[in-house]
Amino acid sequence: MDPEFWHERWRLHQIGFHQRALNAHLQAFWERLGLSPGDRVLVPLCGKSRDMLWLRTRGHSVLGVELSEIAVRDFFAENSLQPQISRRGSFAVWESDGIALWCGDFFDLTATDLVDCAGVYDRASLVALPPSMRKRYARHLQAVLPRPIAVLLVTMEYPEGEMQGPPFSVHEEEVRTLYAADFAFDRLYRLDVLAENPALRKKGLSMLEEKVYRLRRQSGR
Repeated sequence: MDPEFWHERWRLHQIGFHQRALNAHLQAFWERLGLSPGDRVLVPLCGKSRDMLWLRTRGHSVLGVELSEIAVRDFFAENSLQPQISRRGSFAVWESDGIALWCGDFFDLTATDLVDCAGVYDRASLVALPPSMRKRYARHLQAVLPRPIAVLLVTMEYPEGEMQGPPFSVHEEEVRTLYAADFAFDRLYRLDVLAENPALRKKGLSMLEEKVYRLRRQSGR
């Protein structure tokens, strides 16, 4: 799964992963991170998610990272925002009203880029990646995030072999393996959502569960 895979998805408008509605888990559990208005929030692999608008209404400045210029352009156009466009390293930065979308490769992010971030919202990043890339993603995220930091992570689980992702099934044991060495780890919620996803049920899934986690890394850890 290389960058061209995602560019092709956006060119062909094959974006079933995009949620038009605000994510209910974000609204229900965001306060559990203990962030304050004004804190900067990273949204990796953000697409054109409207969740970023909700985070902005909570007083946060938002830094989204997205590979596809189509997704970035559509976010601003669909929300009637007029962006200012500049360059930062290998990224084109589109910015308006406290929301900055960095168009480029997530793996080009550095610790300097994220030094003022206090939180991370990951609804569609980890589950978008195959196993080998999930390890690389988690390692890079932990390397560039500052301390302290809090993460709201949403994943899904389904039986192995019943569907070829994305979205991929990411079991709780894997989440712990990826993050527990560096983060305090709490599962906040689990929910059977198969009935709410008829398209995935038609692909052969017999079970589909969403889980919500809070990850926290303190200054001295």
